[in-house]
Amino acid sequence: MMQIDLSDTPLRRADMRDWRQVADITAEGFAEDPVNRFVFGNRRAVLSGMRVMTRDIYLKQGFGHVHGDQGSTLWLPPSVESKFGPMTMLKFAIGQIRHGKKGALARGQALGELMAQHHPKEPHLYLFAITTREAARGKGVGKALLDPVLAHADREGLPVYLENSNPANTGFYGSRGFERTALFEVGEDGPVMEPMWREPLS
Repeated sequence: MMQIDLSDTPLRRADMRDWRQVADITAEGFAEDPVNRFVFGNRRAVLSGMRVMTRDIYLKQGFGHVHGDQGSTLWLPPSVESKFGPMTMLKFAIGQIRHGKKGALARGQALGELMAQHHPKEPHLYLFAITTREAARGKGVGKALLDPVLAHADREGLPVYLENSNPANTGFYGSRGFERTALFEVGEDGPVMEPMWREPLS
């Protein structure tokens, strides 16, 4: 288990008891995100997908942090790949069939394949999601969530990778050392996703 120093921060490590809270914060943060809106179609479908991925993948295979009830992150440590087992895939599919816009499941699978094609092979920390409640935006919550992990990555000499799904966040990531590695369209006439990489600071 990766140990991030959270002393002198407002954060705590999320555990499996927190899966619903983390998923709900993540879904709220992504509700108007261009890529998630294009893929899933509505807030209920985004919530359904995030609940499955938070509970069955990211808190189980990786780790997350919460900032009270204002924000959360989901990470995978080096050399750990997100894996959709058959039951996880079934739960994800049922949720999208029930709640998603027509074709949501197929678009979600296509997005997963695109993300896998661009995902770096060398060891790195992977930031799947950093999100805040709508009421917490612009209050430094994102910085508080991200900076302790970046400091750990710098101490350990680890690069960090993410996929930015909202152009409005490019400046935030750029100010913390992330650089664009590619830009790809999500589906025909869909929004763009921006893979970003951060080398550890010496």
